[in-house]
Amino acid sequence: MPRVFSDYRFYGLLIALLAMLLVFITPNTLAKQPIYNLTIIVDITRSMNAMDYQQGDKAVSRLTYVKQSLHELLATLPCQSKVSLGVFTERRSTLLFQPIEVCTGFNEIDASLAALDWRSAWAADSRIAQGLKQTLDSLKNSDSTLVFMTDGQEAPPVNPRYAIDFSALATKKKGLIVGVGGLQAVPIPKFNEKGESIGFYSADDVPHRSSFGESNLNPETIEGYDARNAPFGKAAVSGTEHLSALQESYLQQIASAVGFHYSRLTDTASLKQALQDAQIATLKTVPIDRRWQFATLALSLLMCVYLLPHCQRFTFKYFTKFRRA
Repeated sequence: MPRVFSDYRFYGLLIALLAMLLVFITPNTLAKQPIYNLTIIVDITRSMNAMDYQQGDKAVSRLTYVKQSLHELLATLPCQSKVSLGVFTERRSTLLFQPIEVCTGFNEIDASLAALDWRSAWAADSRIAQGLKQTLDSLKNSDSTLVFMTDGQEAPPVNPRYAIDFSALATKKKGLIVGVGGLQAVPIPKFNEKGESIGFYSADDVPHRSSFGESNLNPETIEGYDARNAPFGKAAVSGTEHLSALQESYLQQIASAVGFHYSRLTDTASLKQALQDAQIATLKTVPIDRRWQFATLALSLLMCVYLLPHCQRFTFKYFTKFRRA
């Protein structure tokens, strides 16, 4: 037998070559996997600038944390899943693009996600319930599942007289409302027209009650009431609307009425678990790419062939020197 056939390196290189050939053949196997078709709407109102999340030792805003969590989630979604991205502010949401397959369109989705910014908001108000209603109406003929991410802060506060009947939003479609932020109220950062930080909103900067329509209170109890000129009274109203916390009970109420699952965003794992708990995936038989397994085999064999002899010589010289010492 020729000497070359007794050398382990020959067989190592031969198997590595075969493994590389299989990589180019693109071997696939069929398997059942949960496939997602998601329309993710992100709240970009000013309260989402509140910094009550941590990344390492650094405090970050809610919007920054949402973007990072979605970036990590995107990388874990199985191929053939689709994602559409949109933003919410004022009373409505706007889609940035229709659902895109996550593997072939990863870079495009991720770039759009990274570009989300509070300065894209077209108005300062935040009507969560109305925004959710408008979003559901726009998706009623879509097979995509809504994931609505918000801190739940209505600004200005909702006038109970004109509160939306949540039962009217009830839908047979599954969905997920993700609560963003901490339960402890924190200041909302304030920026100038150049986007530069100039401190935080104070109590005098924001309305602490709604002045739309008619008051829900008895006119006799309203200080300075005037049916025509001051239906809400002339007295100044103080409050804590300049601070922001996750309105969890409010979002849970909406989710229950609509028939959605609710989850609080604490990390990427909690978001991924929420998608599973909401049971919004469709189990499909899809081809699974196995190229990485053969590429790993080929690389391992090449390392053994070219690095093992050097390791053996180094080890021999080291122990020889050690024994002489």
